[in-house]
Amino acid sequence: MGGNDNRRMSNPSSSTSPAVPPLRGAVRLSHWGVIRASGADAATFLHSQLTNDFASLGATQARLAGYCTAKGRLLASFIAWKSGPEEILLACHASVLPATLKRLSMFVLRAKCKLSDASAELPLYGVAGDDALVAGLPAWGKRDDGATQVIRLPDAAGVVRALVASPSFDQPTNLSLSAWQWLDVQSGVPTIEASTVEQFVPQMLNFELVGGVNFQKGCYPGQEIVARSQYRGTIKRRTFLFDVDAQAAAGQEVFHSADPGQPAGLIATAAPRPDGQGASVLVEVKLASLTQGTLHIGSPDGAVLHRRELPYAVPVDAADQPA
Repeated sequence: MGGNDNRRMSNPSSSTSPAVPPLRGAVRLSHWGVIRASGADAATFLHSQLTNDFASLGATQARLAGYCTAKGRLLASFIAWKSGPEEILLACHASVLPATLKRLSMFVLRAKCKLSDASAELPLYGVAGDDALVAGLPAWGKRDDGATQVIRLPDAAGVVRALVASPSFDQPTNLSLSAWQWLDVQSGVPTIEASTVEQFVPQMLNFELVGGVNFQKGCYPGQEIVARSQYRGTIKRRTFLFDVDAQAAAGQEVFHSADPGQPAGLIATAAPRPDGQGASVLVEVKLASLTQGTLHIGSPDGAVLHRRELPYAVPVDAADQPA
């Protein structure tokens, strides 16, 4: 990144979460849906609208990408892949799909690209702990098994994971949805849902650290603001992983003990812990709030957030960290 001479990597105050039971199995991802982009200009159109590179998207690759307003605020986040020579599928949270589909469709204009909701015909499944299913696939790699498409997601809590799109999935769905959502939190990759629309620029969610932003591609909505944040060193908020001994939900505010009069951050993604001990959350928070004091969920006297280790390093301003 530009202007990073005064930056260093942040470290959690408490490195690892308490042990949880092994997670293995499959689950229907009923909280997700699929947008289909088809036509000769599908890749070109998405390249002009989303934060990642779709012009060079290969048949064996998937992409993490965001869709921003003109002010650089995320309206949706996607896991996207090619399902045919002129077809790209965009998996996103079901709560943002209708509005996102409508907004994207407004900008197709004369492009040879048709957008549609493919959720009903192409159900999504999450598979955890099946090493054979993802054998040979790197993270964000994709494979076709007939009508079934397999995308390897980043590992989470030491568990291999795959996103499977299939009209005829034949594995038993023996994993709970909440367990899958907890793994999503542990991966450190937040998902935009209805309660968090327009709350974050991509870097606030660490999207550029996990491959969700391409700074070499051409323009897209919000590109100037996203690039300015990156190269002028103006990123003062980042997302970190926490545990909390309470229920939690995306869109919930977080408060700091030293400044209780205003929120210090916002929960981006949340899930109950598999051991039943509260929740794990990805929280977008002011970097300055990490130096001292405590963070609380919901209100200044709410349950305390306990910092855990993300699976990747986060650069932070040295000025916002203790000497």
